[in-house]
Amino acid sequence: MSQLDILLLVLRVAFGAFVPLCFIAVLVWMERRGAAFFQDRSGPNRANILGFRAGGLVQNLADAVKLITKEDVIPDHVKHKFYFVLAPVIVFFIALVSFAAIPFADALVINGKEYIMQAIPTDLGILWFLALAGFSVYGIILAGWSSHNKYGILGGLRAAAQVISYEIPMGLAIISLLIVYGTVSLTEMAQLQGQLLFGFIPMWGVVLQPLGAVIFIVAAFAETNRTPFDLAEGESELVAGFHVEYSSMKFGMFFMGEYVALFTSSAIIVTLFFGGFQIPWFATETLVNHARPVTVLMMLLLPVFAKVFAMWISKNNRSHYDRVDDPRVREAQIYIKGLWGLVAAIEIVLFIYLITVSGGVADRILVTILQIITFLVKTTLMCFVYVWVRWTLPRFRYDQLQKLGWQTLLPLSLLNIFVTSAIVVALS
Repeated sequence: MSQLDILLLVLRVAFGAFVPLCFIAVLVWMERRGAAFFQDRSGPNRANILGFRAGGLVQNLADAVKLITKEDVIPDHVKHKFYFVLAPVIVFFIALVSFAAIPFADALVINGKEYIMQAIPTDLGILWFLALAGFSVYGIILAGWSSHNKYGILGGLRAAAQVISYEIPMGLAIISLLIVYGTVSLTEMAQLQGQLLFGFIPMWGVVLQPLGAVIFIVAAFAETNRTPFDLAEGESELVAGFHVEYSSMKFGMFFMGEYVALFTSSAIIVTLFFGGFQIPWFATETLVNHARPVTVLMMLLLPVFAKVFAMWISKNNRSHYDRVDDPRVREAQIYIKGLWGLVAAIEIVLFIYLITVSGGVADRILVTILQIITFLVKTTLMCFVYVWVRWTLPRFRYDQLQKLGWQTLLPLSLLNIFVTSAIVVALS
């Protein structure tokens, strides 16, 4: 392997490992601020370091310190301590590795060699996600069983009942997509979504398979154990369910695994149904061929977006009552100065790119960076949908989920396969 091959391999693996971990803090913040917004109350706004609250992000650091320093207790009645400790490791590890096969940009071509932008450049594609995502439920079942607690066991049983309710409709929804795309490669699926239907409609999966998108998204909510399908932990019924006996960082691994799974699930939904890394109406080759005008457009729009963002920071960083020399206003001013410093640095880099290295490999690297940003923005928006649903809908009973899966989603997914097959055969 050349030095370039090793460098790109390290960068891809680092992206696949560290980006989901970094998003844990972002998603916890989003969860709390989103809950506060939907419930018309204040979110985390007190924890600070030298007066800096970072919009509530400092609260995450306080939680991390609490979990790390908390006493790690394994109750005496736990008979299978090895499996008790193994369960949270399975949940967290499976959620993290599931992201490895999701492409975060189009294949990067350098000197005629193609580099797949995935942490693990495997051809298994969607099959990798299905195999691993279904395995994560074993960690939940194992946690409930090994806890030797009635609430924990009931949580594990609910997880088992849940998995047989949504896995089949989810798989059948993907079959419909495979009929349309004709490949299991997630990179090829995303590339196909860069084309236009009738010359002006992006060929996203949600356009070609609207019913399949609804079925898959509903099943994905159940996959991640998020409200309204958090039946395995149901606080009001099972007092946290499968993780009721866990404390310290073993509970923290369940906690982190849930948010990594949320991020991974959002990423796979975006890849299958919302164009993945594709920018609407700007396929990869289109961007490469028009890299210079695209760069000029970015240089013009970046200050506009920064100005809007700065106004948002100013509006949301002030006390709810009049205060002389408001410390939150001073904090906001520091953030705004940092924002404009970042904008200036980006503008300088783009200007240097225009006058020195534009063309060839540099254009493809620029397009790859743009596609990574697009992928992360879409995934973040999908994560917000998860938060939105959680704080809007009440929890289902587990028998209602089974009824939804077997009597509604399963027949609809079978019907979707028949209709999709008929249309594809007719058009071919």
